[in-house]
Amino acid sequence: MRGRMMDFPLTLPTLLERAKNQFSRVELVWRRPDKSVSRYTFGDLYRRSRALAEALARVGLKKGDRVASLMWNNAAHVEAYLGVPVAGGVLHTLNLRLHPSELTFIANHADDRFLIVDDVLLPCLESFRREAHFERIFVVPSSGAPVPAGFENYEFLLATANGTFAYPTLDENDAAVMCFTSGTTGRPKGVVYSHRSIILHSLAQAMKDSFSVGHQDTVLIMTPMFHANAWGLPITSVLTGAKLVLPGQHGDAESLLRLIVSENVSIACGVPTVWLGILEELERNPGKWKLPREVSAPSGGSAPPESLIRALDRHGIHITHSWGMTETSPLATTTGLRTYMEDWPDDEKYKVRSRQGWASPFIEVRITRDGREAPRDGQTAGDLEVRGPWVASSYHNAPEEQRSWTPDGWFRTGDVATMDADGYIRLVDRSKDLIKSGGEWISSVDLENAVMGHPAVKEAAVIGVPHPKWEERPLAVVVLKQDAKATPEELRAFLAARFAKWQIPDAFIFVDAIPRTSVGKFLKSKLRDQCAGWKWE
Repeated sequence: MRGRMMDFPLTLPTLLERAKNQFSRVELVWRRPDKSVSRYTFGDLYRRSRALAEALARVGLKKGDRVASLMWNNAAHVEAYLGVPVAGGVLHTLNLRLHPSELTFIANHADDRFLIVDDVLLPCLESFRREAHFERIFVVPSSGAPVPAGFENYEFLLATANGTFAYPTLDENDAAVMCFTSGTTGRPKGVVYSHRSIILHSLAQAMKDSFSVGHQDTVLIMTPMFHANAWGLPITSVLTGAKLVLPGQHGDAESLLRLIVSENVSIACGVPTVWLGILEELERNPGKWKLPREVSAPSGGSAPPESLIRALDRHGIHITHSWGMTETSPLATTTGLRTYMEDWPDDEKYKVRSRQGWASPFIEVRITRDGREAPRDGQTAGDLEVRGPWVASSYHNAPEEQRSWTPDGWFRTGDVATMDADGYIRLVDRSKDLIKSGGEWISSVDLENAVMGHPAVKEAAVIGVPHPKWEERPLAVVVLKQDAKATPEELRAFLAARFAKWQIPDAFIFVDAIPRTSVGKFLKSKLRDQCAGWKWE
């Protein structure tokens, strides 16, 4: 016997129509290049997204055609997030922080046909435009300057629409958005999200034990919209009718705090690097900032140190640690406290909040070791594998990369983790970043988070450096806070309370900045290259 429910497709046109019918007066706010604030409503977003869809169809967009975006976090980018997929196209967000050769590879590998670009990013475009194969380029005049010759004006494109657009027939499994991985291991690889996966991801993300996004919220998206589908938050905000706030290209701590205060933000998402900068500004100018309400702070990309979680709590900003990847759309796990933990000591609660949490609904997680599932004891580390309705099943046009999936269909994340009896995941490290010393494994993540708990330390990255006797030994690269001082001896003594002597780094290097990937993660491959000739004393 089969169920008698409607076969109703999970596609973005339904979400866009909901925005018009339910939330037409909700605001979308964004910063322009000159830092002025612009705003319009979801009703305007509906009209402009449909105008973009109609205009693209008029210039020849066919179902499945890729439309690239080279844009900051602004209203036009949200219009592309919606307008391109509802026209049957596939939005491909280009990471503007990549090297020109990588941008060329990604654009051509994706077969991008059209490009929408912010006018302030035309210099970035010029660095790879000749090698890319875009048919037409539409420039968003966000700065107010005239669009240069040789390009088409985005606003003129929208003006060609006459309001007669009809949604094409879309299957919920049709492609909607494409993002490429950051390429930390080999060439970047394309991940293609479907209409169905995006809708399901948004429904799960809106849940109370996830990001808890509702109509009463104001959501500030600090994570770049070219990174992992902006963590899905533009779509989730439109789905729930939450007010959207976008910082444009202004990601400095002061600009972000001004938006949090002026727009009464209740949810702000960003990587730990951004939150570290905000914490530094709050502590440097304690009397300057008065937040209008408590702020929920979903954070991912890398593990936020426990010291950061504690410090931001004192300012009314509460980090919710989530884990995911481009391949998981990206939400896979979220950390929270279970009801039986409410009476635990604060130290124990912070240990829980520092973990990666439990799996989101419909995401299945397992830890494997030596080809078998590891015990859920919170101690035994193994390879973290996931599967679910918004987890990639393959990469775009890269059959040689199918080794990233197990024969029974689980995605190999490349992370090493433990799982306890309640399903809490704790990442030990990336498999390539584990340090093997004298036959024993050392977690660089645990060391980094501990070092960053020292009051003088702003950031720290730990890598394994070849050693003539021990195979590898940990080396810590440390950035101190402004005007702060610390010695290697002090840091060793600080770590001795938590780590065995053999686990503590043998050397500490003090630097002004740690190299990062385009999405803010520590670029340990570069650190390893820089320290390849290190001589142990």
